Amino acid sequence: MADHSSRIAVVTGAGSGIGAAVAHALAGDGWVVVLAGRRHEALASVAERGAGLPGVLDPMPADVTDEASVRALFDRAVERHRRVDLLFNNAGTFSPARELDTVPLAEWNAAVAVNLTGAFLCTREAFRVMRHQRPRGGRIINNGSISAHAPRPRSVAYTATKHAITGLTRSTALDGRAYDIACGQIDIGNAATDMTEPMAAGALQADGSVRPEPRMDVADVARAVRYMADLPLDANVATMTVLATKMPFIGRG
Repeated sequence: MADHSSRIAVVTGAGSGIGAAVAHALAGDGWVVVLAGRRHEALASVAERGAGLPGVLDPMPADVTDEASVRALFDRAVERHRRVDLLFNNAGTFSPARELDTVPLAEWNAAVAVNLTGAFLCTREAFRVMRHQRPRGGRIINNGSISAHAPRPRSVAYTATKHAITGLTRSTALDGRAYDIACGQIDIGNAATDMTEPMAAGALQADGSVRPEPRMDVADVARAVRYMADLPLDANVATMTVLATKMPFIGRG
């Protein structure tokens, strides 16, 4: 149970990669961090690796695509820690690279379920908690992508969901004004995680070539999210783009 001076964060997709790095960065600043993800063992490992940090890492398995699971996640977070001050909507999935006319509906639906519907369900529950808690309010940070601005080749499902995240961010920021709920988005390009290892080996470019892409330390992303999270609620980073300096971005070339 958190003490009454603790700030409480929920981080989705916290079992690895960006989610784990952000969770450790927040706990390093004394946050109580609810680690949400589908794999209990992965969440427990993240908590164990951060055992010496000033904050608390509390694993709570949940499936962001399941409405009841998301509602239970936030109810349990409030039950255990009293409130929710921050949601980092980080859970996401890539889809296989395919020509647009060969994309199976099942792959499209899977990307939408995790990347968009999952973010919406978590946003809705965080909004519900933040609106009614006392002191009122909180912050939601959505993990967008460079693909929220410019697509990779053969990535229609992923790109469409990440563009939609921008709409979710803006709508939440507008609707949250009345309740002291701030919402911003961080668009990340090639953080060095297991998910981006194939890009270091070679990624398809807009000109049809396959070339390795530079990556950046995931700790740099964690520092950026921590900066956004540490702002007072009367200030907000609406959008931030952080990327490996030499990765293809503008025009994807």
